[in-house]
Amino acid sequence: MAHPFDSLTADAMRAGGSWKWSTPGTDAHGRGLIGAFVAEMDFPPAPAVAEAVRACADGNRFGYLSDAWVAEMADACAAFWSDRFGYAVDPAWIRPLPDVLTALTSVVEHFTPPGSPVLLPTPAYMPFLTVPGMLGRELVRVPMAHDGGSWSLDLDVLDAAFASSGSKLLVLTNPHNPTGRVLTEAELAAVTAVVGRHGARVFADEIHAPLTFDGRVHRPYAASSETAAAHTLTATSASKAWNLPGLKCGQLILSNSADAARWTEVGYLAEHGTATPGVLASTAAYRDGREWLDDVLGYLDGNRALLRGTDLPGLSVTVPEGTYLAWLDATGLGLDEPPSAFFAREAGVVMTDGAACAGPGGMRLNLAMARPVLADALERISAALA
Repeated sequence: MAHPFDSLTADAMRAGGSWKWSTPGTDAHGRGLIGAFVAEMDFPPAPAVAEAVRACADGNRFGYLSDAWVAEMADACAAFWSDRFGYAVDPAWIRPLPDVLTALTSVVEHFTPPGSPVLLPTPAYMPFLTVPGMLGRELVRVPMAHDGGSWSLDLDVLDAAFASSGSKLLVLTNPHNPTGRVLTEAELAAVTAVVGRHGARVFADEIHAPLTFDGRVHRPYAASSETAAAHTLTATSASKAWNLPGLKCGQLILSNSADAARWTEVGYLAEHGTATPGVLASTAAYRDGREWLDDVLGYLDGNRALLRGTDLPGLSVTVPEGTYLAWLDATGLGLDEPPSAFFAREAGVVMTDGAACAGPGGMRLNLAMARPVLADALERISAALA
């Protein structure tokens, strides 16, 4: 049966004006470009979220953020994480932030030794490759292991990177962007052992936590053991699962009393940029948007199946276990240009080039679009390969 999302067209998305669909021009065949690079969904908002945003306007709720609204969001977020992931979080330890990048900046500045390097498994979310340098920190790339079908953390390489660099912070993204891996409990325990051996900390980016498939359940890193809770600061947001990035609201989840006390001292500026409408919309998403989310997960799973069933000769395709981001490895094509440039020109599909993720030769493809539009995008890619 047709889903309401199926009626969304590429022309309607272009008319909407979002960055994802704003790349100008056409491809070599004169076709309009399909936006598949920015990590946001094309789907209309959850009814509860739309109502919360309308209530902001109707109720004149555009003023500074109140403690009461923060507390409501923290309660809603804590309840969602408890119900969905089995992680009992003290709402008092859930603090508002504009986004995950603000959280990373704050953690680097206030929870690591001055001037110490930052470890980052690669490929990685693009801004994570540049933010440490902006803060005067060396970035140490830790290449992930890839067996051709899946990606995993290379613990020996991670251990060696800690030892050689003296870093005291690992940026751990789970579910992983851009490869879509969902780490297992055993993998999390292994990471904890390495981090603990070097007396380091973990910045856990878990913004895609609700977006998992095939029976997988996200395991919060801080909830995996008391040791992990003692060295972790977790960043998340409703922005990916409910498509709210423009509302500028995330959450920093603290998992030990020492970090909570430190955040009370240093967190004001980071929290101050959080948008009131974003907090109210996030509260509605966590509290009343679960049915919509489950429907979206089902739709995204259908899009995953479409990708899995499409013949893309010459590309090594990683169908995501979590997130809505697929990884296409084009190194086997022998192109003399970035693969994203080739497919933008020849297929009219605009993807994130792997080099921007420290994964040269690959591309990040966003699957969160109307299925007929995704089918068109995949047919174009297949034709360009042929």
